[in-house]
Amino acid sequence: MTNETITPRSFGTHDGSFHADEVTACALLIIFDQIDLENVVRTRDREKLNRCEYVCDVGGVYDPKQKRFDHHQPDYQGSFSSAGMILKYLRDEKVVSDKLYHSLNRSLIAGVDAIDNGKATLMVGYCSFSSIIANFVPARHDAGSQALQGAFLQALDFSIGHLNRLITRFHYIQECHSTIKTEMDKNEKILFFDRSMPWIESFFELGGASHPAIFVVMPIGEHWKLRGIPPTYEKRMQVRVPLPEEWAGLNEEQLKEKSQIPGAIFCHKGLFISVWETKEDALKALDYLLKKKKKR
Repeated sequence: MTNETITPRSFGTHDGSFHADEVTACALLIIFDQIDLENVVRTRDREKLNRCEYVCDVGGVYDPKQKRFDHHQPDYQGSFSSAGMILKYLRDEKVVSDKLYHSLNRSLIAGVDAIDNGKATLMVGYCSFSSIIANFVPARHDAGSQALQGAFLQALDFSIGHLNRLITRFHYIQECHSTIKTEMDKNEKILFFDRSMPWIESFFELGGASHPAIFVVMPIGEHWKLRGIPPTYEKRMQVRVPLPEEWAGLNEEQLKEKSQIPGAIFCHKGLFISVWETKEDALKALDYLLKKKKKR
């Protein structure tokens, strides 16, 4: 294989049925402007693959310098599938920052790798990203190459959309990072925000596990929420201090009567979040809760 034989910005992978790893690898390379959609080739023909700039999930070679990313050969003992290989390559090439790498890996790619390599078993009723991509594969086993090619392109379009939304969310989280840090630097038990924003990722990234805060007060749509803070990022559905047990699962009139707060709207039965009509109502709920906690 020589440089003269390679089609620039091209991508090769195997034909036939497909999985989330090579679809995701292809989507990542398109999103970060390394390949062109019109140069995506699906084949097992060695000569055609040798003319591709990138080859993923086929070929029996893992060599990022040669832009070859297969994980099926016995001499590869790592944990990546082609998706993880490509994400790592993009980080190593400084196309993707370390922060974005870890965000995408944690939110999607690590799961794709684990499922493709047989390291993760899904519980009944759970639908993963990999399961969704697999469902693009035609149901009939006698589907022809044209049907499989069309299905692959549909799955690729879905993956590009999903990844772009994850990336947009990542950048918004980073945009809010300094505001959250400023509030955390007060070292208070309550975090107050005058606008709704994603806070939980930045909170724990900034050392939230050892921060004294126990509640967050912020807008939610036209209303306000009082939300308990989890002990760790991994235990996001738990809280350091729960809302009052007598509020559990109550809505509007029931919650208004029980809390004696006229702007009561809802309290989750899990006692981790409640919603109130105004900021003043949310602060009244917080005051009630803190006084009750102090009496214990």
